[in-house]
Amino acid sequence: MTSPGSAPGPLDLAPVIPVVIIDDVESAVPLARALVAGGLPAVEVTLRTPAALGAIERIAAEVEGARVGAGTVLTPDQAKAAADAGATFLVTPGCTETLYAALRDTGLDFLPGTSTVSEVLRLRELGVRDMKFFPAEASGGAPYLKSLASPVPDVRFCPTGGITPASAPAYLALPNVACVGGSWMLPSDAVASRDWPTVQALAREASRLRDKTAGGTPA
Repeated sequence: MTSPGSAPGPLDLAPVIPVVIIDDVESAVPLARALVAGGLPAVEVTLRTPAALGAIERIAAEVEGARVGAGTVLTPDQAKAAADAGATFLVTPGCTETLYAALRDTGLDFLPGTSTVSEVLRLRELGVRDMKFFPAEASGGAPYLKSLASPVPDVRFCPTGGITPASAPAYLALPNVACVGGSWMLPSDAVASRDWPTVQALAREASRLRDKTAGGTPA
């Protein structure tokens, strides 16, 4: 959720938001620099490891041009901890009333997770217009989101979950998809060996995915 007149939100920065799992805080800064250099400035660090908050803090302090966010936010305490660590946006897999209130109270941009029309309408009633669609492929994929564009034209989505470089263009061609989330530009072997040039090259390819939608037909 982005306030009117505010700086561009995370959905507006690039066609892909990298979804990052960090096990080693020391790899956070070079990894984020590789993503930013490749054209992907919004970096979602998932709160799935003990290193996540430290990684967010390091990226926020040391990586110029990065917009670091926290993903897999499940509780109000996690929302506050991520904000305190320097996150600029928050992402959840789903959303309850309690969690929504905590996200709002941080004052940060946030992408609450949805997978049904009722969830979309409930958040829309609260004023939310930017949402995560998760798990995207398991919940109907691009055809499902295409079916929502007409009845709910003022809501934008960042679909995440099972998306690949091959399937991403079909999502990005939809009028209600601002960007997608994925981790394919962070292959485990490259991250483990600290092969940041490979990460940067894959990020650069991901940053150009919207070009592949030109003249295409959405799924």
